[in-house]
Amino acid sequence: MNFLDITKMAWEGVKSRKFRFLLNIIGIMIGCTAVTGLMSITQGLSNNISDQLQILGPQTIIVIPGRMTTRGFTVTSPLTWRDVSTIQRLPLISMATPIIANRQFQYAVKGEAYSASVYGITEEYAEINKSTELSEGRQILRSDSGVAIIGANVAQPTNKDSPILEIGSRINVEATINGQKKTMTLRVIGITKKTGGSFGANLDDSIAIPLRDADSFFETGGKFTYIMAKANSMETVNSAANQIKDNFGKTITAYTYETANAQVQSVLGTIQAVLGGIAAISLIVAGVGIINTMTISVLERTKEIGTLKALGAKSRNVLLMFITESVLTGIVGGAIGAVFGMFLSDLIGRIIGLAAAPSLLLGTEVVGFAVITSVLSGLYPAWRASNLSPVEALRYE
Repeated sequence: MNFLDITKMAWEGVKSRKFRFLLNIIGIMIGCTAVTGLMSITQGLSNNISDQLQILGPQTIIVIPGRMTTRGFTVTSPLTWRDVSTIQRLPLISMATPIIANRQFQYAVKGEAYSASVYGITEEYAEINKSTELSEGRQILRSDSGVAIIGANVAQPTNKDSPILEIGSRINVEATINGQKKTMTLRVIGITKKTGGSFGANLDDSIAIPLRDADSFFETGGKFTYIMAKANSMETVNSAANQIKDNFGKTITAYTYETANAQVQSVLGTIQAVLGGIAAISLIVAGVGIINTMTISVLERTKEIGTLKALGAKSRNVLLMFITESVLTGIVGGAIGAVFGMFLSDLIGRIIGLAAAPSLLLGTEVVGFAVITSVLSGLYPAWRASNLSPVEALRYE
């Protein structure tokens, strides 16, 4: 018997037991859908975070007060102007600027209430963080006070057909500070282009104000959320980050794009492995189902196997026939599951606002995994069928 004959017989065997074949396919399909969907969404999340980190720029270093320990992130004393000066004096640093972030403003426009995150910056911020490109207006200057640069979504919320704020618009903002409500009037001098996010602030949904205004309004007492520094060149970024760490010891964490991305990818890799393992369990369950149905199939086809052997079919031909059935189950179930998983991940991504990242490579790997699972599950029934004695098989009732 040649391979084509074996394949034809395997296909005939599958067609004659459509219902069981369908059950096996459904089991494999569910597992493959789960694996493909979860992996696509996780990869989409990874891509999204990497894109946001790239906004930092290759020469940017973020200095945060605190250190990562086995118990989590331990916050130390806040950063001050002295820390900014220390960083600015380092030979591998071209400039540094403090940032006040993680604050909120509430305001109303035409009777509708809104809220936005706020960050206080200096004019150096735009020089270091090149992601703060403006669609119109200008950047904050050292002499500015009572002005604001608003994000694209603040100027025109996603549920609005036209902008609600423009250059020159005035915003009456308020916030509760130390138990007391405070108000402030800001004049819009700039509107940022859509960026999707940045370290420490989602620029699209944020309002930037001069650092002195933020310090005074939020009563931070000259203490900053983090410091953004710029290395002299891309080649010296890591050396500059190490220089900062040497000066501050264990009181700060210095992030570059590479170090931040490595930590993020490590965490996401763990999440991906856990989710993939959970999803793979359903494939194992499907494999148990294949063992069951193929074992029953061997019992039902005992006389057929005896006839084949009596006509000259060898044990390996019978073995290959049953393994080919397993391969067909894996290919069909895996392909349907991979396609459905990609569709499902795209649908979920649209709902949660995250672009999933399905790929042909992922789909191919999932189908391959499904085939391996099916073959391994079908090995015992196939081996049992190939070792049947033709005489005993023909006499089987």
